[in-house]
Amino acid sequence: MPYDPTIAGVVFDFDGTLTQPGALDFPAMRKEIGCPHDGDILVHLRNLPASQQARAETIIQAMEMTAAERSVPNEGAETVIRELRKRGVKLAILTRNSRAAFDCALKRFSRISAADFAIILTRDEARRDKPHPDGVVQAAVEMGVPCDKIVVVGDFSYDIEAGHAAGAATAFLPPLPSATTRIAPTVRLTRLNQLLDVFF
Repeated sequence: MPYDPTIAGVVFDFDGTLTQPGALDFPAMRKEIGCPHDGDILVHLRNLPASQQARAETIIQAMEMTAAERSVPNEGAETVIRELRKRGVKLAILTRNSRAAFDCALKRFSRISAADFAIILTRDEARRDKPHPDGVVQAAVEMGVPCDKIVVVGDFSYDIEAGHAAGAATAFLPPLPSATTRIAPTVRLTRLNQLLDVFF
């Protein structure tokens, strides 16, 4: 399909979106740091007493790095990135992972690199984590693309909430067919490469 100039930028989640889902065991992580089963891990971490934060951060970082080392590019991820770059679409990453874990996982890709993205925002760089829209807005500024000309792509409700709050279009790539989001996405994908057909 021909390039649609109304969308000029894409903000991708990373873990479970550009990588295959399931590498990081969130229930196990919650258990290890004493986070409620439906709690936000990063919010829980920041609300811990200072005496407990260092231990919890160490656990989270170790589990993230283990997952990063065994992560695998999602089906079609590298092809989609290369095709969007070819069409002149600006690209960004917005992830709640640490920068170290992201850098490790990115080495698992053979056809894309950090240079393919105008900006990479991990939890170490973003002002506030998803579901806050700050990271989407920050990425939009760096890409030089208005938020209403961006699509945010992710596998979790937080991605859709952040994109919606920023005024962007959203594409939900559920890890399981039964997965839902608190806010309805603009589109629901079954494969990452559908992004090209829907928006471009």
